[in-house]
Amino acid sequence: MTAATDAPDLRVPKPRGGIAQSISDSLVVAQRNLIRMTRIPEMIIFGLIQPIMFVVLFSYVFGGSISVGGSTSPAAYREFLMAGIFAQTVTFATAGAGAGIADDMHKGLIDRFRSLPMARGAVLTGRTLADLVQTALTVVVLAIVALLVGWRTHENMGKVLAGFALLLLLGYAFSWIGALIGLSVRTPEAATSGGLIWLFPLTFISNAFVPSDNMPTFLRHIAEWNPFSATVQAARELFGNLPPGYRAPDAWPMQHPVWASIIWSVLIIVVFRTLAVRKYRSATA
Repeated sequence: MTAATDAPDLRVPKPRGGIAQSISDSLVVAQRNLIRMTRIPEMIIFGLIQPIMFVVLFSYVFGGSISVGGSTSPAAYREFLMAGIFAQTVTFATAGAGAGIADDMHKGLIDRFRSLPMARGAVLTGRTLADLVQTALTVVVLAIVALLVGWRTHENMGKVLAGFALLLLLGYAFSWIGALIGLSVRTPEAATSGGLIWLFPLTFISNAFVPSDNMPTFLRHIAEWNPFSATVQAARELFGNLPPGYRAPDAWPMQHPVWASIIWSVLIIVVFRTLAVRKYRSATA
């Protein structure tokens, strides 16, 4: 006689559906990444050093040398500058998002997530949400440093918070670009390089550090339609940091920067989240 035994079910559990389940899974993954960040404090420290250096260097080295609204006052340039520094900080977090996802892929963590009955997009959504929280903390510290060097806002608290919300929305949108890059390369080092190499021209061919008026014609048009420039311009308006007598360029994004910033950010999220989730499914199939 032979005893019949039940063979174990080795099939990968299917993820449960539903928006509520997807949100729950994303929050769990986000919590996991936040806990990991707190255990590696140098990640946060090094992430703060670069933007603080930019604030100090640009404020005291270039302040007084660049004309803004017909004035070369260091105080005027400092207020003009800060929206650009904030925007640069939230977008440079893209490299960290890509490197983190590439590291998870490289170590096989993504394969372990696949063995769980969870929403497929939750892994990427949780990672980008955790990066958003870290970016928000960085922006808070950076704002304190900016206040110490003389930056001030001249609008009510509601508009100031709306300005920071637009900056964080742009950072979240760019984190999906980082997610796609992280899924497309083989190593975290390649993800870091790939996440930064295109950000430098994007941030410097913009209105972040100097007015676009004095740029060559073709660069000026690129700067005025740059999604980065739209968010910087919107933040300056909401912070009340536009210099007296400043006339915005005639391009539509510069005339309606708040709407342009929202449209650009939402469009980037929709496009790159779709591409990143598709890449994730094919990479882990």
